[in-house]
Amino acid sequence: MRNQSRVVIESIYPQIDGGNHFIKAVVDQIIPVQADVLVDGHDVIAASVLFKHENDKNWQEHRMSSMENDRWSGNFTVSKQGHYSYKIQGWVDYALNWQHGTQRKIDDGQKVTSELLEGAEYLSSISKKANKTEAAYLKELQSAFKDPARYDEAIAGATSEKLHQILSKYPEKKLVNESEPLGVYVDRLKAQFSTWYEFFPRSAASEEGKHGTFKDCIELLPRVAKMGFDTLYFPPIHPIGEVNRKGKNNTTEAKDGDVGSCWGIGSKEGGHKSIHPELGSEADFKKLVKEANKLGIEVAMDFALQAAPDHPWVKEHPEWFKWRPDGTVQYAENPPKKYQDILPIYFESKDWKNLWDEMLTAALYWIEEFGVQVYRVDNPHTKPYYFWGWLISEVKKKHPNVLFLSEAFTKPKVMHQLAKRGFTQSYTYFTWRNNKQELIEYVNELTTTDQQWFFRPNFWPNTPDINPWALQGSMESVYLQKYFLAATLSSNTGIYGPVFEFMEGAALPGKEEYLDSEKFQIRHWDWTQENKLTTLIARINELRKEHKALQQTNNIEFLQVENEQLLAYYKFDAAKESEIIAVVNLDPYYAQNGWIQLPLSEMGISEGQQIKVQDLITKSSYIWDKEWNFVELHPALPFHLFKVEK
Repeated sequence: MRNQSRVVIESIYPQIDGGNHFIKAVVDQIIPVQADVLVDGHDVIAASVLFKHENDKNWQEHRMSSMENDRWSGNFTVSKQGHYSYKIQGWVDYALNWQHGTQRKIDDGQKVTSELLEGAEYLSSISKKANKTEAAYLKELQSAFKDPARYDEAIAGATSEKLHQILSKYPEKKLVNESEPLGVYVDRLKAQFSTWYEFFPRSAASEEGKHGTFKDCIELLPRVAKMGFDTLYFPPIHPIGEVNRKGKNNTTEAKDGDVGSCWGIGSKEGGHKSIHPELGSEADFKKLVKEANKLGIEVAMDFALQAAPDHPWVKEHPEWFKWRPDGTVQYAENPPKKYQDILPIYFESKDWKNLWDEMLTAALYWIEEFGVQVYRVDNPHTKPYYFWGWLISEVKKKHPNVLFLSEAFTKPKVMHQLAKRGFTQSYTYFTWRNNKQELIEYVNELTTTDQQWFFRPNFWPNTPDINPWALQGSMESVYLQKYFLAATLSSNTGIYGPVFEFMEGAALPGKEEYLDSEKFQIRHWDWTQENKLTTLIARINELRKEHKALQQTNNIEFLQVENEQLLAYYKFDAAKESEIIAVVNLDPYYAQNGWIQLPLSEMGISEGQQIKVQDLITKSSYIWDKEWNFVELHPALPFHLFKVEK
């Protein structure tokens, strides 16, 4: 292909898979951009990043700065939700090239009379774009350039910084080259900062032996708000299948009164657009959503695309399931787990378009009828990636505020592919990262590689499916560590409660599963109970809301500390108006101490300069005036959360 432009543009950052997927951002986020921009010969070149929102007609432009080795950097701010495009533009800047060449000749002692006449032509063109004051200045320079008697004045003006600024402001772009546009998808702020609490509505009753209702859940909203959570996530609230219903502790035969797994969706009572009758009415659920919103809490629903054997879909759309020669459907499996009460959807069905439309209708139903704005999606990795890309895109076309959390504890590239297809947030391997090296390596992977642009982590210490080894029979100190780490390393975090804060770690022998799991039975909880964990969780969540450094994940630097049981890290917001130093004792049994090295350069402080650090948990304050500073932590309160004051 012929291209007369001399400027080459390549190696643009950030971009995902050559631009095949958009990067992710939130409203008012600054997007840093870099690119290699180069030209043959020695001419002066310039570059800009151009960007526009999908609803804008015109591109906005921000000039880029030259770094080293032909690398250029710039940035732009995304101020609205939706899709943005951005691209790099480069050109030979002939006016700046003239000024640069003239300066070199003057420095070499050469007479530049001819060059001044050439410059007058550039100024004539640029004057048409300049404001009145600038135009008057340029006109005066033109006169000097053409008057041999004003030669000294002319060369002083020709090489001045003032002229350089005007030439840069009004570039003479010729033979411009542009990269192909790349994409950004911009979500609301909650995509980046959210604090989740999960409980089973059927376990919400205050009276033992009773099935919980949405009315009971409304009574619990003040407790959720008091603990500082802004997202209340419910496992599926739909009718539960009776065929092959599971008994307590995942037994394959249900006894009278067994309620089954709420992920076995669908019965004669309805399917994915129905409510389990024992939870209450549609009006009750609407009221729950509204009452939660009044307290700053959004209700997140479980979106689980699967069916119990007696789901209405099985009779109405048998082609949506894969039937075996004996007339049965193979139940769902995730070895070694078996789900005899669940039939997987057959996405290779010839009727796939109607199937997809029904899935979309189910998602839109709860958004449009009840005001649900957040979905936690169950096992998305067992459905086609392209399906998710389509469904999420269709939902966001109509309802851009809707967020999707991917529940996919599986292979890294699978989790990444789901994120690239549009999932807003993702569960992670944090649940199994316990020692210092594991935590540092994993968080650095999430925050310093390309993952920072498409994979938004949500750190959960536990879920109804996962009772991790670290929490089984563990002491209070371990629960404190795990929540503090989850809530300060990641800006998105959540817990499954009240199991977590009540430290219910009893497990099935040899498995990372809960004994007497709520997945298969109703549990009775004393919802009025408060303890050290509830108090500190509330305090940590309060601090997350107060300090911007904790409302983002990627600006983090792990600090040197000569003790493998102490983990320290520095977090800050983009403007460095909020700076936090966190220190955690990973030893659940003994006090640990050590010396922490401050990142002086990153913090913009010099050796010997005093800073004040205030522990936001205990309110204690300290003056640090050295690069290395001493800390000691006991398992009873195994963390510091220092606010940095310079």
